[in-house]
Amino acid sequence: MAARAAISVFPRMPGVAFLCTGNSCRSQMAEGWLRHLHSAHMQGFSAGTMPTTLNRLAVRVMAEVGVDISGHTSKSIDALPMDQVDLLVTVCGDAHDRCPIVPGRRVIHHGFDDPPRLAANAGSDDEAMLHYRRVRDEIREFVQKNVPVLLRG
Repeated sequence: MAARAAISVFPRMPGVAFLCTGNSCRSQMAEGWLRHLHSAHMQGFSAGTMPTTLNRLAVRVMAEVGVDISGHTSKSIDALPMDQVDLLVTVCGDAHDRCPIVPGRRVIHHGFDDPPRLAANAGSDDEAMLHYRRVRDEIREFVQKNVPVLLRG
């Protein structure tokens, strides 16, 4: 008997990918928020145009609000499952300028300040966290309120 391919009777959940330069901070926080707030009806992804390593203060600031991104890894846009991405959101200017053309996918830009850049002159991690918290909260508001509307088109 020939093996038959499994066919899902359930439609695929829409996917949203967040793109930034290093995929270390803003895009990771956005993916974390999407998974935390909307995982019942959306898939969340993130990637970078020039991936680096996960920012430890981004992990810390998200943990403060009960969102664990410590298991995330920084990845290239080439690693995104584009067949599962319906909306691509660039969260920094560099990613927006370098975002590839993705046929059949909506691409929007919503930039957020770069916490590592804002905190560059901070005297301590605690001082730096003030910047991370502000951006984290702005990303949450965007993901919570705007992403569902944008995804519907």
